[in-house]
Amino acid sequence: QVQLVESGGGLVQAGGSLRLSCVASGRTRNIYVMGWFRRAPGKESEFVAAIRRIGGFTLHADSVKGRFAISMDNAKNTVYLQMNSLKPEDTAVYYCAADGRGTGVPRTGASEYDYWGQGTQVTVSS
Repeated sequence: QVQLVESGGGLVQAGGSLRLSCVASGRTRNIYVMGWFRRAPGKESEFVAAIRRIGGFTLHADSVKGRFAISMDNAKNTVYLQMNSLKPEDTAVYYCAADGRGTGVPRTGASEYDYWGQGTQVTVSS
């Protein structure tokens, strides 16, 4: 099993920045891809970004390209999401996810991820 714990959410004004962190523990050797998703009130879960642990290949949703950046510290088993130029429409609960199948291919579908954190709220005021 793998446990994921997010932190770093909060309330920020539009144009501001936040950095989310997600620490993975447990059987992390089988984790090759980690990602971030978000769910806004009344909306479906949305892919935000993903990263491959080896090589650092990243994938970002079009809605966040140029504003958000995913990164990883393998020594700390921690994935980050740096969020800049935040907009009110970025308001959501952000979830960390891990792909335990060992494919090494960052994907955008939530069904491709096996482990999920509890979520951290990000609220952007206008």
